[in-house]
Amino acid sequence: MPKATIQLETLTCPSCSQKIESATKSLNGVEKDSVKVLFNSSKVKFDFDADKISVKDVEKAITTLGYEVIKSQVKDK
Repeated sequence: MPKATIQLETLTCPSCSQKIESATKSLNGVEKDSVKVLFNSSKVKFDFDADKISVKDVEKAITTLGYEVIKSQVKDK
């Protein structure tokens, strides 16, 4: 299962992290137990099923909440 890291513009509060984590976990194809939002480094890390969802789909869900994506990185395993 591929692993992804999305770098966000600076997060300003812990509730932002919780909002992003909740939205990411709700997406079909994202491994719910793998989602981690790192407040101090403004990163979202997660595993996903590439047959069900793409990193671009996750980025779109995050930007819809009003947060800016800086870059994404995917590792195959």
